[in-house]
Amino acid sequence: MNEFSAAARDGLTPDALESVLREIGLSRYHNRHPLHHKMTSGQLSKGQLQAWALNRYCYQAVIPRKDAMILSHAEDPAFRAEWRKRIEDHDGDDGWNGGIARWLKLATGLGLDRDFVASQRGALPATRFAVGAYLSFCTDRSLLEAVASSLTELFSPVIISERVPAMLARYDYVTEDILEYFKPRPVQASRDADYALAYVRQHADTPEKQQAVIDALVFKCDLLWAMLDALEQAYGDHGHIPPGAFDPKQP
Repeated sequence: MNEFSAAARDGLTPDALESVLREIGLSRYHNRHPLHHKMTSGQLSKGQLQAWALNRYCYQAVIPRKDAMILSHAEDPAFRAEWRKRIEDHDGDDGWNGGIARWLKLATGLGLDRDFVASQRGALPATRFAVGAYLSFCTDRSLLEAVASSLTELFSPVIISERVPAMLARYDYVTEDILEYFKPRPVQASRDADYALAYVRQHADTPEKQQAVIDALVFKCDLLWAMLDALEQAYGDHGHIPPGAFDPKQP
């Protein structure tokens, strides 16, 4: 149970539903996480930034796969035409010139081996479990719930506006070229979030569907938060790196 568990009990207008969804982002999105604040204040070591980039790659790599599962649930060709833009954004037009490739550029710019990052061998077990849970959610739940889980993109431009300038200012080895991944993301995320929000407002037309939408966004925010919890547990000041996971102290 959480503070949003019964938010739609009596039914909500579309505007009221949107207000609840935005409140979830304000209270639960991972720009509030202590690790994010350490990153933007310049407190992370290079090894900690490498661990963040390596583990976040696992999440980036699953995005087009979860979007493909969402497409598989959609009977409306207009929906599919709009939603497949997300896959094109991440895979590019040849599979390797989109967002995933730009994230690999970020990771290698921080000094990691490209093939090692792409293999995901060094990722934390918790990261792999979280990413797998997201893929399973979008595979097994309703189309409406899967769409709602993507609404963290409502808040993505905010975290990018905090992260990018801070990283450029506080880590002298980070350059605009390394952070190229983030350049198109505010526009892409806003486009995608607008479409998903309009879809949710239209189709969450019963208290039960509205609560399912709310729960889906809480789930997604919790998942992103848990990924940063795992990084802090493994790579924080008194961290414990699990066997087989990336160790910045190892050559």
